[in-house]
Amino acid sequence: MTKLLFYVFAIIVVAAALRMITARNPVHAALSLVLAFVASSGLWLLLEAEFLAVVLVLVYVGAVMVLFLFVVMMLDINIAPLREGFIRHLPVGALVALLIVVQLVMVLGPASFGIEFAPRPAPAAADFSNTEALGVLLYTVYVYPFEVAAAILLVAIVAAIALTMRKRAGTRYLRPHDQVRVRPQDRVRLVKMRSETDR
Repeated sequence: MTKLLFYVFAIIVVAAALRMITARNPVHAALSLVLAFVASSGLWLLLEAEFLAVVLVLVYVGAVMVLFLFVVMMLDINIAPLREGFIRHLPVGALVALLIVVQLVMVLGPASFGIEFAPRPAPAAADFSNTEALGVLLYTVYVYPFEVAAAILLVAIVAAIALTMRKRAGTRYLRPHDQVRVRPQDRVRLVKMRSETDR
């Protein structure tokens, strides 16, 4: 039963990936990618990696792909200019695709990737938590690469904000260092006024 499910999910992943790169409509391509993600989460479940399967569905399908779909639908992309020059660039694209296929065969071929090189792990116990095992491995063995990746993502976020933030003419900006050094007499002015009486 496990082998049958594996082949079903694998066929769905390959078919959805092919549909994603051959679809002419960007929305159909994004939906095909969603299907590929869902089928990939099924493969993670077969590997007893429930946490990664749930994260794949929640993060990529539930957040990233929904954002992609909103952006694609709101932009209303004119795909006619995108198709222009397809035949002209076809030889270069075919050469790059052939090189990628050759590299995949070299890396994932039977000479270096197979059951004898990566045997199936023993099934885990019923009380085994792969979430805990992943957390322990991530924050002990791979803590430095994890921190470096976090720093790189932080720099990328700050750079994206700095690149997209534009100053508008006539807009007043607050300077925090001026607000910290402010004194009460700079903000409040007491004015003495004579009291008015009814005539």
